[in-house]
Amino acid sequence: MPIKTQRELPAKEILKNENIFVMDEDRARHQDIRPIEICILNLMPLKEDTELQLLRSMSNTPLQVNITFLHMSSHVSNNTSTNHLNQFYTNFSQVKHLKFDGIVITGAPIEQLEFTEVDYWKELCEIMEWTKSNVTSSFHLCWGAQAALYYHYGLEKRMLSKKLSGVFEHKVLNRKIPLVRGFDDVFKAPHSRHTEILAQDIRNCKDLTILAESEEAGIFLAMAQEGKQIFVMGHPEYDRITLHKEYIRDKEKGLNIEMPVNYYPDNDYTKRPLLQWRSHCNNLYTNWLNYYVYQETPYEL
Repeated sequence: MPIKTQRELPAKEILKNENIFVMDEDRARHQDIRPIEICILNLMPLKEDTELQLLRSMSNTPLQVNITFLHMSSHVSNNTSTNHLNQFYTNFSQVKHLKFDGIVITGAPIEQLEFTEVDYWKELCEIMEWTKSNVTSSFHLCWGAQAALYYHYGLEKRMLSKKLSGVFEHKVLNRKIPLVRGFDDVFKAPHSRHTEILAQDIRNCKDLTILAESEEAGIFLAMAQEGKQIFVMGHPEYDRITLHKEYIRDKEKGLNIEMPVNYYPDNDYTKRPLLQWRSHCNNLYTNWLNYYVYQETPYEL
């Protein structure tokens, strides 16, 4: 997929070095095609890492995708420079009059807070309400999925006894649904979170369809309204060393944290982790963009 980005976005050069087709605004203007308009609401603290992960994940279809990065105006980012945000991001007040083919709402390492304690909760609720009428399909990740399930369906999250971190096996359900088309019966995906929404609560919600789950990690993938809302409880976009960096960060903070499971060779955190989930991650994003965004959106937004 030609990912259309701003010319100076740092992730652009990294993606080009990975042989991923990235297009800047100048070249895109000369193609007689309407690109898919995707908004990424990036709630992660290390925004540049997340930009790279998500752009990489959405780079595997022939569609042209125009990316708009969104950040919260009601929150001050301590881990991303103001210059980067000013140059590459916009805020909700600047786009709420627009319509988008799709939106990705990322996770955030704040799941131990109650939703209403999050400083940008009111703004996030406004955005999630806006998606009902202005976005063809919304794709929610980890804490973003929990927040959306709470806002839209009233499902409460609960604290886990310890952090769920590692790479887990999941079984595909409802194989005929296009979102999991091409998936193996069992696939792997990373999780990194302190909370969960009970599988039974999701099953009891008549509006939700479960598409994949894990015996160890619980529900991984669910959808509502025939794909207008998609909920991913893990982090399929994570790169090889994201869990490692989180583990080392928490160790250096002196936290009582366990090693990510099923991740390091021989459970030795000095060894390079194996990348075990990339193909299914790419498949998930490709299916979303094709079947729930491109095939469903009108030509004139």
